[in-house]
Amino acid sequence: QVQLVESGGGLVQAGGSLRLSCAASGRGIRGYTMGWYRQAPGKQRELVARINSDGSTYYADSVKGRFTISRDNAKNTVYLQMNSLKPEDTAVYYCNFLPVTANWGQGTQVTVSS
Repeated sequence: QVQLVESGGGLVQAGGSLRLSCAASGRGIRGYTMGWYRQAPGKQRELVARINSDGSTYYADSVKGRFTISRDNAKNTVYLQMNSLKPEDTAVYYCNFLPVTANWGQGTQVTVSS
């Protein structure tokens, strides 16, 4: 069974940075598109970034230029570098395959104070 474990969240002031990690087990990520998603209170989960197997990337307009997704297939890990954080980035962040084919992990809470 595939397991996804997110980490790296925390409380940061606006303008700060965080680096999230997502470690996968039970299935290698090589050859798969991986995505970072987030869910803010009272809102639906949304895709914020994805990275294809060839390393090409996509970002939601709301994070473009501030977030960078990357992957290390050897470590079976996906990363999300978040810079210039804004209060509206506050959410629980999750990773998953794209399309979603694994159970969601517990996520990692990111809180940005103004």
